[in-house]
Amino acid sequence: MRPHHDVIVIGAGAAGLAAAAELASAGHPVTILEARDRIGGRMFTVHDSKCDAAVELGAEFVHGRPPEIWNLLQRHKLKAKEVTGDCWCVEEGRVTTCDFFSDVGRILRKLSDRGPDRSFLQFLDDCCGKPDQRLEEAKKWATGYVSGFNAADPGLVGVRWLWKAMRAEEKIDGDRMFHVPGGYAALVDILHRQITDGGVTLHKNAVVEAVSWRKGNATINVRGKGAARTFTASRVLITVPLGVLQARAASQGAIRFHPELPGWKRRAIRNLMMGKVIRVTLRFGERFWESLPQKHEKNSRTMGRMSFLFSHDDWFPTWWTPACPRLPFITGWAPFRSAERLSGKSNAFVIDQSLKALHRLLGISRRELAGKFERAYSHDWQNDPFSRGAYSYGKVGGDGEERALAKPVMGTLFFAGEATDPSGQNGTVHAAIASGHRAAHEIMKAKPTPGGPGQR
Repeated sequence: MRPHHDVIVIGAGAAGLAAAAELASAGHPVTILEARDRIGGRMFTVHDSKCDAAVELGAEFVHGRPPEIWNLLQRHKLKAKEVTGDCWCVEEGRVTTCDFFSDVGRILRKLSDRGPDRSFLQFLDDCCGKPDQRLEEAKKWATGYVSGFNAADPGLVGVRWLWKAMRAEEKIDGDRMFHVPGGYAALVDILHRQITDGGVTLHKNAVVEAVSWRKGNATINVRGKGAARTFTASRVLITVPLGVLQARAASQGAIRFHPELPGWKRRAIRNLMMGKVIRVTLRFGERFWESLPQKHEKNSRTMGRMSFLFSHDDWFPTWWTPACPRLPFITGWAPFRSAERLSGKSNAFVIDQSLKALHRLLGISRRELAGKFERAYSHDWQNDPFSRGAYSYGKVGGDGEERALAKPVMGTLFFAGEATDPSGQNGTVHAAIASGHRAAHEIMKAKPTPGGPGQR
């Protein structure tokens, strides 16, 4: 008879690792099934050997001071470093310092959870009084900010959800950003040590294809390297990204449920959205942008302390670079429509488009850029079958669907992940960790049905 498990966790991202650690510390035997050959999910740090530096392919910033992350860092004597520096904008072909958030902030402060829900674009149509040139430009920047920061379609993202997200950020100083020393790999290492110390069993390269379930028991069909396996458990925690839950049954990485999930659960999966992003980090032989802009005006500054560069570029509208330490890396961010253009293309195509964008924005010749360029790092999360997107957001009329997505099914199927967060913190690592803790406590409260296979 195959062994019967108490709790099986599907997915070893932030939510799955946090939940497994919490359950193990309370004495629950836990087994994790992870489809990839690594843990961390959308936390994916690689090491650049030349600069001896962490490069993020997924999550990078800690937004504000969320206790889920800060408590872990403090406990392990790691000190996050705040992102500082100047913001620059490209307007009418000119690179200039800008107070990017002032005009945008005035618009966003008009968001409200009162009245019927509507999309952000609908909100912009009548939010701000009589239009003038400055207001129209501010609306354009606000649209770029919403689609960039949230990886969202501004025609679909709901005002209620945006308002809730803003309130949530205010509670944790979300306008401040930090880097974890060593990148998010340091956080993954902490969580890995916790599950190892707790005796959690971890199976990598274990692709879950189907979950057959009834109250108190589930059978999980898994495809491994060249072999199929079957696991049974009293309780299953599903922490895969929203995009995987939304995938068609025949798609790689998709999970089939027998019987189907309840209608209210399927509706929640449909009514939340998975944002799209392509990011590329370029390493150059030097930080050439520090001497820019090339045309200096009296009392003007150079980009030596640049942190972010904002634009309306069609391919890579947002860029950032570490101000401290002063590494020769610059990261391009292509959200929403830009990501749609790039997704599925070769790395060579993505790199070429990113260099063309820097050429357009900074006025550096493509030949000069090519001569300084050394290496690129990128990952296509949309085409990754185990993520199928960047992170989630709430669409118009989807208020409350995060709670429905998080709700357990018959004390047997449990759900966690950043998309299940009801507070407005969707898309963040700390929301994923918080959801793992929440699901772990739900599992501990749920009493397994006696008499399942392997139980006495």
